[in-house]
Amino acid sequence: RAAFVAAFASTQVAVIAPTTLLARQHYKTFTERFKGLPVTVRELSRLVKTTDAAETKLGLQSGEVDIVIGTHALLNTTISFKNLGLVIVDEEQRFGVTHKERLKKLRNEVHLLTLTATPIPRTMQLALTGVRDLSLISTPPVDRLSIRTFVTPFDQVVIREALLREKYRAGQSFYICPRIADLDSAAEFLSEHVPEVKFIITHGQLSGQELEERMSAFYEGAYDVLLSTSIIESGIDIPTANTMVIHRADMFGLAQLYQMRGRVGRSKTRAYAYITYDDGKPLTGPAEKRLKVLQSLDSLGAGFTLASHDLDLRGAGNLLGEEQSGHVKEVGFELYQSMLEEAVANQQGQTKDETWSPQINIGTPVLLPESYITDFEVRMGLYRRLATLETSEEIESFAAELIDRFGSLPADAENLMKVLTIKGMCKVAGIEKIDVGAKGMVLSFRNKVFPNPEGLIRLINDYPDTIKLRPDHTLLYKANLETDADRLLQTRKLVTELSKLSTG
Repeated sequence: RAAFVAAFASTQVAVIAPTTLLARQHYKTFTERFKGLPVTVRELSRLVKTTDAAETKLGLQSGEVDIVIGTHALLNTTISFKNLGLVIVDEEQRFGVTHKERLKKLRNEVHLLTLTATPIPRTMQLALTGVRDLSLISTPPVDRLSIRTFVTPFDQVVIREALLREKYRAGQSFYICPRIADLDSAAEFLSEHVPEVKFIITHGQLSGQELEERMSAFYEGAYDVLLSTSIIESGIDIPTANTMVIHRADMFGLAQLYQMRGRVGRSKTRAYAYITYDDGKPLTGPAEKRLKVLQSLDSLGAGFTLASHDLDLRGAGNLLGEEQSGHVKEVGFELYQSMLEEAVANQQGQTKDETWSPQINIGTPVLLPESYITDFEVRMGLYRRLATLETSEEIESFAAELIDRFGSLPADAENLMKVLTIKGMCKVAGIEKIDVGAKGMVLSFRNKVFPNPEGLIRLINDYPDTIKLRPDHTLLYKANLETDADRLLQTRKLVTELSKLSTG
C-alpha cells in the first residue's frame, strides 16, 4: 500500500530483499496486486537475464519504471533513479552496516520503511530510544495457529515420524542444515531412514536458474521435503509446508532460528518445528540460552519479545559505527542509555525530565551479599529493580520478596533497605548529599535551597546546640554516632523531620 501511494504520487519505489528467492516472490505478489493499474513493476537480481536487467536500469534512469524489486544489486553505485520517493527494506536484519550506509546516500529526502520480525540489537536500540519510529503488528491473521516447538537431541525415530506424519496429511517439510557440507549426510539419513519421502536439495551455491527450478518444483508439490541450508530463512512463503527440522540448531543465531521457524505455519494448519542438537557435543552457555528462549516464545507475534532477548544477550552495538551488537564498555549500559535518550530528546527539541539521586555516605556496608544471592545475573537484576523503588511500601514489599526467595536478610541487606527508605525521603526534602561520621552528619541541599526555609529556621532555633546552618548553606548535625545502628537511626530521624517540614 505504501508503494502504491508513492507510485501514484509520481515517485519511484525500490523494494530491497536479502535473497533472490524472496525478491522473486515479492515480484510475483506485486505484479498480481498491480495488474490492470498504470504501474510498471520490474525485478533486478541474479535470476533476471542480462538484457532485462539493462532495460530495468535504463527505465529507472528515465522514470519509466515505477517500482523496482531486487536484492543488494539495487544498492550498486551503477544504479541511478530519476525520482526515488520510497525505499522498502524487507528482512532488514539481513543487511550489514555498509548496505545501510548506502541506503542513507539513496535517501536524503526519501522515505524509508524497514520490515523485520527480528530486528538486530542495533536496530532495536534505535527504535527503543526514539531515533526511529516503531510500529508493531502483534496480531496474527485470522485462524493462524501458533507453531509447536520442540527443542530436543537429534533422534532418528522422532524425525522419521514427524516427516511421515506431514507427508500423510498431504503436507510438505523443510529439513535445514547449518552448512553445505552437512547436506550429504542429511540426504543419506533421509534415503536410509525415511525412504517413503521424496526430497530435493537447495543451497546458495547453485546457479540462479537451477535454484529457481528446484524451488518451483517444491512449491508446486513435486517433492515432500526440501533439504536446504539457511537460504530459505528469509520470507519464503509456502503454505503447504508445515513441519520443519533444524539440524544442529546450536550453530544458528537466535534471530536466524526464529526466522527459519517462521517459514512453517503460514496457513490454517497446525505447524511443528523440531529444533535439534547433537547430544554427544555439550551445548555452550549462550547456545543453551538461545534454544531455551526460542522454546519459551512459541506464541504468535513474539518477534519483538525475541529481539528484546537478543538485545539483552548480545548488547546494543554501536549506533554511530559498524558494530551491530556488543557491549558499550566505556561508560556502561545504563549511563550510555541515559546519554543517548538525552541526545535524542535534544535533537527533537524536547527537554528530558531531569533525574537526580541523593548521595548517602554512612560508612556502613549496604549491599546484597554474594553469599546471600549467589547468581550474579539475578543479583544485578535485583539491583536494577532496587533503583526504581521510591516509596517505603515498595521497599518493604521488595524486602518481603527477598526473605521469601532467599531467606532472612543479612545485616548488609537490611542496611541497604534502610538507606533506600532514607533516600526516598531525601528526594522529597531536596537533600542532595549526606555525609555521616562518628561525631555527626553534614547535609547538602539541592541547588542550596530548602523548600521551606521558615520551617528550617524554626528547627534550628529549637535545637541550637545540635543543628547549625553553615555559611555554605549545608546543615550540620552534631551527635555521638559510634555504631552503624546509631548512624542509620539518627539519619532516618533527621531526614524524616526535614521531609515533613518540606511538605508542611
